Amino acid sequence: MKIQDVRQHPTTPLTSPAFAPVVPRFTDREYLNIVYRTDPDALRAVVPEPLEIDEPLVRFEVMKMGDVTGYGPYTEAGQALQVVFDGEHGEYLHAMYLDNFPATASGREVSAYPKVMGQPRLYVDSGALVGTVDYGTLRVATATMGYKHHALDAGDAEAQITVPTFMLKTIPGYDGTPRVQELVRTEITDVVVKEAYTGPARLQLFQHVLAPMADLPVLEVVSASHIRTDLTLAGVKPVFDYLKEAS
Repeated sequence: MKIQDVRQHPTTPLTSPAFAPVVPRFTDREYLNIVYRTDPDALRAVVPEPLEIDEPLVRFEVMKMGDVTGYGPYTEAGQALQVVFDGEHGEYLHAMYLDNFPATASGREVSAYPKVMGQPRLYVDSGALVGTVDYGTLRVATATMGYKHHALDAGDAEAQITVPTFMLKTIPGYDGTPRVQELVRTEITDVVVKEAYTGPARLQLFQHVLAPMADLPVLEVVSASHIRTDLTLAGVKPVFDYLKEAS
């Protein structure tokens, strides 16, 4: 294989990539979102500069992907932290757990999504929408929301899921120090909100050393939403280079 041919395969393994070279389109992506207030000191301990904290708010999410080009259906869950960068309000993706390896590999390699393997679920049980996250055989999160209690304005629902998203991209060098370390920005585009609801909700987080979502404890549930939508993820753009700043 010629050098120029190698350059046309920017994935590992070289000739059998772990994911398809597509821009994924999500059809019938179903969200359970619970925004909660957490301990400000715990939040400051995990939010990297130059991001700033306005209110100590976390959005716990479970997303059931009805169909995704290149990956098929899967489920994902995690925590998004409300932050400010250069005066722009957005979310910093702190943790993501999903049950699909190609989507995990693509999210980490192509973009900067902090994805690891887990077992999230989203289902309806006795009048409640239920979202759970297991890591291995242990439960690390349980969320419940009243199923379709109150309609939510489609514009408000779209605004919830289209805020700017910030992530930390780190690629280590062979000596163990970072070879790439950037803060990047992305957003959701081409949104079609099909259903949106709000209602009462509860969230429990359980301690686990390898899935430490409970390090951001739930002090107060602020709001909840249940949204079904079609959407596309835009590409990422670097907004801050830690290595250049250090030099």
